Parts: sequence; C-alpha cells; structure tokens
Amino acid sequence: MGVLDIQARIRAACEQAGRDPETVTLIAVSKVQPDDRVLAVLDAGQRVFGENYVQEAQGKWPGWRVSYPGVSLHMIGPLQSNKARVAVGLFDAIHTLDRMSLARKLAGLAADGAVLPDLFVQVNTGDEPQKAGVLVDELPGFLSACAELGLSPRGLMCIPPEGADPVPHFRLLRSLAADAGLPLLSMGMSADFQAAIAEGATHVRVGSAIFGARDYG
Repeated sequence: MGVLDIQARIRAACEQAGRDPETVTLIAVSKVQPDDRVLAVLDAGQRVFGENYVQEAQGKWPGWRVSYPGVSLHMIGPLQSNKARVAVGLFDAIHTLDRMSLARKLAGLAADGAVLPDLFVQVNTGDEPQKAGVLVDELPGFLSACAELGLSPRGLMCIPPEGADPVPHFRLLRSLAADAGLPLLSMGMSADFQAAIAEGATHVRVGSAIFGARDYG
C-alpha cells in the first residue's frame, strides 16, 4: 500500500457516499517513522501530515518545510500544557483540545498575540477512563467555557474504543458536531477511514497503511 493507494481509496469511498473528495483531508500520520519513508511520501505530493509528539515534530518539520513548501502539520497526540506555546507556533491544527487547563493555556497565548491553529475538541465517545477527551455529556459545557475564553473550535475528534465497531462512534461524533454547529470531523484511521468517510469525516488520520508498521525500538 502507499499514499497514492490511500488517496484512491478515499476517492472511491467519497464516490460511494456521494461526497466530493475535496471535502476529505488525508492526514498522513508520520509519527515515529523513518525519515526516508516520510520524504518518499512528501515526494509523492502529500502535504498534510500528523504528529503525536511536539519534540519529534520540532526536530524534523521546520527543515522539511523549507524543502517542501505548502506542508500543513496537524497535532493529533495528547498535548501537554507546557508545550502549548511551541505547538501553536509549529502546527496548523490541533486535534486534541481535551481539557480546560489546555483551553485556558491556549486562550492565554491568544491574548498575548499568538495566532491559534484550527482547534478540534477531542471527545471520549466510549467513556473510557484511560483515554483522554471530553465526555459526551460534558461537551456542551466545555464548548461554552471555550467560547467564554474566546476560543472557537472548528470541529470534533474521536478515537473509538479498540476492538469496537467504530461506526456508532462516528455517528455520535457527527451528531454532536451538528448540534454544536461545528463543520469539521476528525475521525477514521488506517483500518476504518472508509467507514468514517461514509459517516461524514472531513479529516482522516492514516499512518501505517501509508508508511508501514512503526518500529518503536
């Protein structure tokens, strides 16, 4: 497989769902991938990438962006509040706004003049105690609190429970976003991005299906 194959599968999934492929953004998840694999995907024309770790992204992307203009970088892993300032300067979107302490930190940076990336609120659709994300019942209050801070999230993100049918979670996220008037849905990964597209995903996060299995060493 590879990025061109995934792009073709996205187009096919959009056609089947009666959607314009231009409404779906492929995020190539390049975390913990060897440089040569990432550079090959860049050479193939992919320009939207996802990273989980601020320090890793900071170490490689500033230089690559000089060589490959037009790269859009998305933070898709947990963001520590003490790394928010660096993240805001590095990423074009943050998909993991998941708690008030981070919201307050981002609002403070904006008050100091920072231009914030596009923000997605991570929702814990499976009510999993070990997983980050705003609980479904708490989402309206969280969004209201964000608005009071001057934050304007553009979408929602979820990671369905491992081993569960992801479709009900995708449908729940779509419903929550519609209720909140948010246009963007970050959902779907290597194993289920086609189902996510059928349920309205605007951003799909695909890693191993593009780059191959990760070696965490």
